[in-house]
Amino acid sequence: MIKKIFIAAIAMIITVAAQAQEDKWQKWGPTRQDGVGVIARAGYTIGGTSPIPLPAEIRSINGFSPQGGATIGADVYKMFSKRWGLSVAWRLFYEGFNTNADVKNYKMSITMDGNTMSGYFTGTNETTTDMWGMTIPVLATVRVSPRWNISVGPYFSTYFKKRFDGKVYDNKDGVGYLRVDTPTGQKVIIDRTKAATYPDDFADHMRSWNGGLEFAFDYKATRHMNVFASLDWGMSNIFEPEYEAIAFKMYPIYATIGLAYRY
Repeated sequence: MIKKIFIAAIAMIITVAAQAQEDKWQKWGPTRQDGVGVIARAGYTIGGTSPIPLPAEIRSINGFSPQGGATIGADVYKMFSKRWGLSVAWRLFYEGFNTNADVKNYKMSITMDGNTMSGYFTGTNETTTDMWGMTIPVLATVRVSPRWNISVGPYFSTYFKKRFDGKVYDNKDGVGYLRVDTPTGQKVIIDRTKAATYPDDFADHMRSWNGGLEFAFDYKATRHMNVFASLDWGMSNIFEPEYEAIAFKMYPIYATIGLAYRY
């Protein structure tokens, strides 16, 4: 008799726990019964554009300063089951950064005294980038718990406005020069009192689009409000393939953290 009572009590506890868990899934699920919804997002974006991996010519990163960025937009999603769904998003963004690095034999083009030269630079290289555009991600979503979502999928970005400029000069040890055309070519001394700049047409040779992968995490803080974080990892060089003013492919890598409202 005692054994039957014990088994019945265990069964009741399991049933109640399962029902409570199911109630949590329903409480933190889509706000509509058909699993369709809209999420409005706004966030702060930081990151930069970099060769991957860092080439040996970049000897040290002296400073990295995100210029601050922002993204706003909306996702339309459909949950096909309790755990799995799909979303398509549309977002406007601004991304920017400034970096300062010491380089050696870094192949690039510069402008000095009105003349553009190409060669191998040794010294300090300072770069500033700004990009305004639109991103469309298509993401598969899995609910790992009633309140946590993880999403991953490809994205496509197009740029409305872009800037990529900078300057080069001597490093803290007073070393700054360009070897014209070849690593042993004519040596042109460059110091910070008369820094050389990037050519004016750098931005003109940036692609108007980019593609990559997005990874995102959503935490349901309230019935309608999410806290989210995402990472957009570009897989296309931001410059046209034939442009050789910079010898390395440059990839945009930006992270966003923000708030979202679920309708």
